[in-house]
Amino acid sequence: MTENQPSRAKADLRRELLAARRALSADTLRTAAGALARTALRLPELSSAHTVAAYVSIGSEPGTRELLDALRAAGARVLLPVLLPDNDLDWAAYEGPESLAEAAHLGKMRLLEPAGPRLGPDAVTGADAVLLPGLAVDRRGMRLGRGGGSYDRVLERLERAGADPALVVLLYDDEVVARVPEEPHDHPVRAVATPSGVLRFSSDAL
Repeated sequence: MTENQPSRAKADLRRELLAARRALSADTLRTAAGALARTALRLPELSSAHTVAAYVSIGSEPGTRELLDALRAAGARVLLPVLLPDNDLDWAAYEGPESLAEAAHLGKMRLLEPAGPRLGPDAVTGADAVLLPGLAVDRRGMRLGRGGGSYDRVLERLERAGADPALVVLLYDDEVVARVPEEPHDHPVRAVATPSGVLRFSSDAL
């Protein structure tokens, strides 16, 4: 495989997966979001976490709103990302649905962010678990992101700080695939939560 082949393969797979998400009905999205919240909380890394770095889902992403409220109700401190001009992420605490404000548009989708005080990009290094958006994960735990690079920076920041939070990606059931194209900067996740259950990965699978 040449140097650019993984990048092209990722782009092709992203287009396919995004098209499948756009085809989901509103009822399917609502049902999946509720099921995802229930299954994600089965992971002890989330149910027992003191601080969880999460995100607000947009468009046809697997819905996170119910999960955010469930984590907060369980006593976790929930941090949400704030997109910076250079695509890096700052963080602020989630204080409930009323604390979210529309910050920007990504194409036709509204981006909601916490309106509270900014804690700095390094705040994520204090999280016990980090929820990652994505489009797919394979049986080794390799994740396919959307390609913007924001979470690559987060993962690099965690590595530099020597932080080792549980990395969990949230997906639909059919987004667990046989193989995800990978590049040297890609990091495996510890687990995936889907509406139908959770799947954990071992470093031995890499």
